[in-house]
Amino acid sequence: MQDEIKLEYNHDDIVGKSDAVKSVFYKVEMIAGTDTNVLVLGETGTGKELVARAIHSLSLRKDRALVKMNCAALPSNLIESELFGHEKGAFTGAYSKRLGRFEVANGATLFLDEIGELPLELQPKLLRVIQNGEFERLGSSSTIKVDVRIIAATNRDLEEEVRKGHFRDDLWYRLNIFPITVPPLRERTEDIPLLVDYFVKKIAKRLGKSIEFIPLNVMDALQNYHWPGNIRELENVLERGVINSSGPKLRLIDELKKPFKSLPSNQRTLEAVEREYILLVLAQTNWKVGGKDSAAEILGLDRSTLRARMRKLNIHKP
Repeated sequence: MQDEIKLEYNHDDIVGKSDAVKSVFYKVEMIAGTDTNVLVLGETGTGKELVARAIHSLSLRKDRALVKMNCAALPSNLIESELFGHEKGAFTGAYSKRLGRFEVANGATLFLDEIGELPLELQPKLLRVIQNGEFERLGSSSTIKVDVRIIAATNRDLEEEVRKGHFRDDLWYRLNIFPITVPPLRERTEDIPLLVDYFVKKIAKRLGKSIEFIPLNVMDALQNYHWPGNIRELENVLERGVINSSGPKLRLIDELKKPFKSLPSNQRTLEAVEREYILLVLAQTNWKVGGKDSAAEILGLDRSTLRARMRKLNIHKP
């Protein structure tokens, strides 16, 4: 029974027993006890941060907090200060010294989410820290030494970004020592009943409700949906369903129909498909980027991440 529980509810809320998830568990356990940097790959909403937390919680650095930095959440002129810190007076508005994430994470683990969005001009400085554990704060000439394990995550094809000149090949090689790919939800549909049970109980408890029954037609709809937003979208759909349910039976408010038009015969890049789908969702929400019933909520993204993707894909409100 303990083995079965371990397969179904393992590692920091990563729920599943499919072969695809077992493969992720196996790689997490294989690499966690080392100091090797890890690159977590996967579509938006697949649970890349949960994988990073699982690696950290099984590592020798687990007694220190996991330090997180979202490279898409800040404008490029602030990312350097956030990562490496600054001295008082280093730039306008720097009224006091500030430690960067690398100093805070000294002796621990730094999770760099959305690493594919890191500006090209900052990549050499990150490469130097990875290679030598050295950097300088903004406004200082003193070199600081740190011992930081890096776990990076991205939903981008970094190899393609290297070919386009958007990402340094030497940084890519340093990060890609041990990649872990988190499968999209559509490739692990056998995990959906477990995930539904887990999220419904969690959400119902938080909302003070009791959901005891999930109709077969609801479960069929959940398992047959394509889930472009993956687990984050599933959780959002289930939360709306729990809110909409007045009795013990789960009632979905969302109509889970095929989200995509049939694909054209000519092949397109993933970036082109992503751009089209974001535009479709923005049009459906009257270009409401953040907040309730917004494009960010439907896509399962943080508002700042969606805005970063819009800038990257050259999406502007007409």
